[in-house]
Amino acid sequence: MKDIGFDAYRFSISWSRVLPGGNLSSGINSQGIVYYDNLINELLSKGLKPFVTLFHYDLPESLENAYGGFLSPQIVKDFTDFAEVCFKAFGDRVKYWITLNGPSIFSQQGYTKGLYAPGRCSNWLPLNCTGGDSSTEPYLVFHHQLLAHAATVKVYREKYQSTQGGHIGLIQAIDWVIPLSQSTADIDAASRAIAFMLDWCMEPLNSGSYPVEMVHYVGERLPKFSKEQSDMMKNSFDFVGINYYSTAYATDAECPIEKKTYLTDFCAELTYERDGIPIGPKAASEWIYLYPQGIEEVLLYIKNKFNNPVIYITENGYDDFNDGKGSLEDQERIDCYIQHLSFVQSAILNGVDVKGYFAWSLLDNFEWSDGYTVRFGIVYVNYTDGLKRYPKDSAKWFKRFLHQDFKSH
Repeated sequence: MKDIGFDAYRFSISWSRVLPGGNLSSGINSQGIVYYDNLINELLSKGLKPFVTLFHYDLPESLENAYGGFLSPQIVKDFTDFAEVCFKAFGDRVKYWITLNGPSIFSQQGYTKGLYAPGRCSNWLPLNCTGGDSSTEPYLVFHHQLLAHAATVKVYREKYQSTQGGHIGLIQAIDWVIPLSQSTADIDAASRAIAFMLDWCMEPLNSGSYPVEMVHYVGERLPKFSKEQSDMMKNSFDFVGINYYSTAYATDAECPIEKKTYLTDFCAELTYERDGIPIGPKAASEWIYLYPQGIEEVLLYIKNKFNNPVIYITENGYDDFNDGKGSLEDQERIDCYIQHLSFVQSAILNGVDVKGYFAWSLLDNFEWSDGYTVRFGIVYVNYTDGLKRYPKDSAKWFKRFLHQDFKSH
């Protein structure tokens, strides 16, 4: 990373590595603390700022078994306690804290579709789920994530921020949405989809309540904030992280009367094609169609609707198939970064307060339900030969880009 020219590294702390039982009563794993101490110190010695994510979907199984994890309000205290252990141990050196990585993805993939742990969804869906209700649980889990976030920010601000001098926020994972046609129905459908996907998180942080579109379409299935919770939620961030990869078209669809899920509640159908033509080049993953201008549209939307917060692009990238050839030539990935960075620059010139950009990812990695079938890294990892690492052309491009004289561009 130092050789390439990066000046920051984003990583997650494993909750169960620090608290094996998930909460303080089970004790703190001193070896886990030492592990992250060593990592943080090594990063700092190389001039890299640590950006730490506290929850990236890896809930301790003990808490899932004890009370259903994020289905229960009990999670708020346990998460806050875990975060405080991290603040005490690492906050003298870590100046950027991220509470949650994409709470909407965790709710959607874990409790609507059942693709990620804990694999819950409605039993009438043609998915391999064990228990769940895709019409209620995604909203409940999201609600408890937001409450855990706000409670953690409150603790950090009251007990640690003034002495440690850090910043705290959360990440919103968002695919942008544009109308399939310029009909009023499709324009409204795109607006509803954005409300359900982006405003779902941003509006409570802004006003202390859920978007009016969600209140209208979800009704009594949508949890409510108490006055105290609402006040705690408002402005509970110093920055917002944005994970952006793709954009979809939205077209108006009928609202189902029965068999509702989070994905049908906004009464719109999402597609990556119009008249048989993809919205942009397709990456290896089924959910990534490159639409670089979408990143600027997301940034401008947040600036204009939510009081121009400080933003970090915390994930953006491109994956290709792990086809066994081991190619280090990845011009498509280079093109992806060039185009997206160009639109980020345009957003900055249009007044968006973007403070940083993280490429996803440094290394080829285990990509959730796709396993090792796709590669996101700018550094190639040989999975069959001792995990040896080789810089791809994209890593070499970043090195040239980061070492050049920016004043000339």
